[in-house]
Amino acid sequence: MKYIVILGDGMADYPVDAFGGKTVLEAADKPTIDYMCRNGELGTVKTVQDGMKPGSDVANLSVMGYDTRECYSGRSPLEAASIGVPLKDNDVTFRCNLVTLSDEENYEDKTMLDYSAGEISTAEAAELIKAVAEKLNTETIKFYPGVSYRHLTVWTGGSTNVELTPPHDISDREIADYLPKGDGSLKLLEMMKRSEKILTEHPVNQKRIAEGKNPATSIWIWGEGTKPRLENFEKKFGVKGSVISAVDLIKGIAKCAGMESIDVEGATGNCDTNWDGKARAALDALLSGSDFVYIHMEAPDEMGHQGQPEKKKYAVEAIDSRVVKFLKEELEARGIDYRMLIMPDHPTPIKLKTHVSDPVPYVIYDSTSAGGGSGLDYTEENGKKTGIYIEEGYTLMKKFLE
Repeated sequence: MKYIVILGDGMADYPVDAFGGKTVLEAADKPTIDYMCRNGELGTVKTVQDGMKPGSDVANLSVMGYDTRECYSGRSPLEAASIGVPLKDNDVTFRCNLVTLSDEENYEDKTMLDYSAGEISTAEAAELIKAVAEKLNTETIKFYPGVSYRHLTVWTGGSTNVELTPPHDISDREIADYLPKGDGSLKLLEMMKRSEKILTEHPVNQKRIAEGKNPATSIWIWGEGTKPRLENFEKKFGVKGSVISAVDLIKGIAKCAGMESIDVEGATGNCDTNWDGKARAALDALLSGSDFVYIHMEAPDEMGHQGQPEKKKYAVEAIDSRVVKFLKEELEARGIDYRMLIMPDHPTPIKLKTHVSDPVPYVIYDSTSAGGGSGLDYTEENGKKTGIYIEEGYTLMKKFLE
């Protein structure tokens, strides 16, 4: 038996005006997922434990079978693992976004215009983070480049007793109420303010402005954490696992859990990602020794944050037609028995442009089962209708594998 998780990040939603009050899942054309739902188990699961923030870090750890109350040490340390930055026990890590702020003279009066600086390319971002590092690195604070707008800051001897806000939670809002608070906050804010001059004068941003693109006008520091400790996935569940994602966070979870992190050329974490390459890489992993593959697709979440209903719908349809359908047909053509778990990690509602903690619908489809399915299409409301509800999200993985 082979096991596949199809993780459509943030694809659950609330009713969308553009779709006549339907959710994205209700509006999307997804015949293969709906077939699996009608012939599989449909329910809802709470992936964000009480007291935890509804981030992709917490929610994906839960989907992968980890109790975040026991293992969670922050988001950025997982990204550090992906980038290959070794951490000491007294290191505190932070996510460092490149963002676009409005141009008021006083930093505190600015508005968060774009949490991704126009989905800046990895090559452009690397030049900008290098410039920031040259000016702001100290003996104890270092900056490291990541992917696109997502980067890393490490503060040796820093503190996690600090209140920081994810930039994607405050799109189109004035930033004054969301600036760092707590231990070390003055230093963090100082670096954010100093970065503005470094970035706005950089040739990369001048070129982006000339091309009509959003420039990266500031760093934004958030997502504090310490060195992660995750139990080995294969030891925990008895299956050899691989993970496919364009996002450092998910790659970092894979590495910390002892799973293979597979890089796919052209995987971007957005609607222009290499959907076919991800599907092919998953099949190749299953045929070459992996028992379990976790395919993470970020695009629905990004489109939720950007408030783009049509693009979010497209992302769900691409997951169905180019990933789920491909794997179903290829495995069945080879006579390979498989189970597939299809779900989001959390909702990212279009109208809110941020994550929420609501339970999400899940489907477990078993190619060897005959009959006894839900008889329903895959939607949020249908998930509730079945009456199947899993309170502790981290227990779903064990249920899926057993």
